Amino acid sequence: MTVVAGIDGCRGGWLMVRRSPERGSADFVIFEHWRDLPEADMIAVDMLIGLPESGERGCDRLARKLLGKRRSSVFLGLRRPLLDFADYPSANEWAKSDGAGLSKQAWYLLDKIREIDSAIKPDDQARIRETHPELAFLALKGAPLQQSKKSPDGIAERTELLEAAGFGRIQSWIDLLGGERALADDLLDACALALAAERMQRGEAMRLPDDPPRDAKGLAMEIWY
Repeated sequence: MTVVAGIDGCRGGWLMVRRSPERGSADFVIFEHWRDLPEADMIAVDMLIGLPESGERGCDRLARKLLGKRRSSVFLGLRRPLLDFADYPSANEWAKSDGAGLSKQAWYLLDKIREIDSAIKPDDQARIRETHPELAFLALKGAPLQQSKKSPDGIAERTELLEAAGFGRIQSWIDLLGGERALADDLLDACALALAAERMQRGEAMRLPDDPPRDAKGLAMEIWY
């Protein structure tokens, strides 16, 4: 039985939505550390895999171009040396010396990036692939979504797209979350990522760019959707 999964970072660690396309079943689980990653045949995760030593990743620029108005949801300028800093001021100072400062929002991603970066090896990317939820929703709708994922209209639109794609328990799952360890938008993003993983498993997903460069660890700097 094939199991595909989408993973989004959340307050409680990581939220995974698992789907079995053959059985038509799905569930979700929250786990605290990446080392506790549950098994799945194909995993789409909303976290950077592959980091440059300097500058920006081409895949992020391409994603921003596709998303238009929603482009700000793709962070630029996250570089591997930033993983070594213990506080924001010193990280931002180095980032500025390298050509572009670091936003506070991007700084808060570094713990999760550090966690996954220490675990992922190039061979793992055949099964664990970086994805972006806004691109995953673009694939479902055929166009970028315009509403924020945290707004009532944005949540409603995303829920409708996911239900049309085969998820039938979205609101009951949101009710179960309660908002303490994960929020509604975390769950919705993970669902969209699970659908992206399903497309990857079938060989139907898109990749940015077509021929991705590799970082110093040999990781492909790419985004799938």
